Amino acid sequence: MKKLLIMSLLAVASAASLAKLPPLSDEAKAKAAEAAAKTAWTGKVEAYLLCKSQDKVAASYYKTAKAAGKETKPAAAAPACADPGPFAYTPPAAKPIEAAGAHSPAGTAGSPPSTKQPDAVGNPAKKS
Repeated sequence: MKKLLIMSLLAVASAASLAKLPPLSDEAKAKAAEAAAKTAWTGKVEAYLLCKSQDKVAASYYKTAKAAGKETKPAAAAPACADPGPFAYTPPAAKPIEAAGAHSPAGTAGSPPSTKQPDAVGNPAKKS
């Protein structure tokens, strides 16, 4: 009996968790876009700091190896560390309704209709 009760509770909970969520509001979408931009910038900063620390460790290694009289090979060519700069987020501008084509006139016909049936046959006049 307990197993049946537990299983039914789990089934109800899983069905509730699979329910469709409402679409995000524009404010929530903007916050999510800004959070994604901030995360990408943080990744670039971390890569920059890692690059600088690797350069520091390599310089220290070559300095101690030279002082000890060990022979070292030249370092492999690597791109310079790129500083991402301060975080700056500019939200994309909203498209005006006119640019979306909401009020644009219909285009002119460039070809005849695709059927040979006359319009009067397909759309008969209403009888009053």
